[in-house]
Amino acid sequence: MGYSGRTGPMPAVPRPPERQDPVEEQGLATKWWDSDETQPIPVMREPAEKREPAGVRALPEEPEDWWDPGWQAVQSPGAVPLRREILQAAVTTAREVPAASPASWGQVLGNTFSLWTERHLRWLRGSPGQRRGRLAATVALAAGLVAVAIGAGGLVTASVSATPAVKVARPAPIAAPTEQTAVPAVSQPAVTAGEAARVARPVWVSIPAIGIRKTSLIHLGLTKSGTLQVPKTTTVAGWFTGGPRPGAVGSAVIAGHVDSHTGPGIFFWLRALRPGDKVYVGRADGTMAIFTVFREHMYAKDRFPTEAVYGAVPDAELRLITCGGIFDHATGSYLSNVVVFARLTS
Repeated sequence: MGYSGRTGPMPAVPRPPERQDPVEEQGLATKWWDSDETQPIPVMREPAEKREPAGVRALPEEPEDWWDPGWQAVQSPGAVPLRREILQAAVTTAREVPAASPASWGQVLGNTFSLWTERHLRWLRGSPGQRRGRLAATVALAAGLVAVAIGAGGLVTASVSATPAVKVARPAPIAAPTEQTAVPAVSQPAVTAGEAARVARPVWVSIPAIGIRKTSLIHLGLTKSGTLQVPKTTTVAGWFTGGPRPGAVGSAVIAGHVDSHTGPGIFFWLRALRPGDKVYVGRADGTMAIFTVFREHMYAKDRFPTEAVYGAVPDAELRLITCGGIFDHATGSYLSNVVVFARLTS
């Protein structure tokens, strides 16, 4: 490299004045690099600590858990934080308190009744003494009414019963008698007394379907009031002598007891007979009449069908009668009659 001019010192290049960067005023320091092309890089400075005014006490930093007892001291200067032993004692005391026992049904009903009477029975209102007296009178009256109702119900139940005094199992069917059978009577419009007398009188009856073996027949007539007599014992049945003999044309009647205070009677299971069952009647001449049931019915005694039971029929029929229905303890008898209708078949 050549220099055409005179040799001398190099001229001094004046240094550019320092620039007051606005970033520095905001707390940022800048560094100038040799290269003019490089941009200054800002550097963060620590902010200056704030000075509290004189006479003001700085509060501690807020705890992370604001439920901590120290928070109370922060919010309320001068308050004493709760100590751990105090909190533990409170928890222990709460655990030691026994749970209240639930109210009994008597207390619940008593409270409910008291509230209801105070609202609906205004005459019970007044002083506590007056309320207790009126309430006691009301309870006594209600108890008396309940006792009267129970007594009346018991009286009705005792005087009227739909079941007999004794309950027994139905007997098993038995074998039929084997005596000589009689010839069925021929239907006639009228039968004289002589012709009816030719049929032998009955002496026993047997109903195998309900377990009745040969039971003796007694003679029955009418009472002074005009009703059918009944046997004096429950173990035998009776033939009504005012009607035809079994096997003669007409409605022959045999009656017996259903039960007594000692047990079931001879016709206890009479109502169990059904159409088709057989009734065997033995007669004094050694012959036997066989009747076949065709109907069974129970009638109230005050509506008893006298004509259908005792009235005339064109053939030889049989009626078996006993008591049934509801038993009236006041009168000592049943309120109904059971009647079985049968017809001579052999």
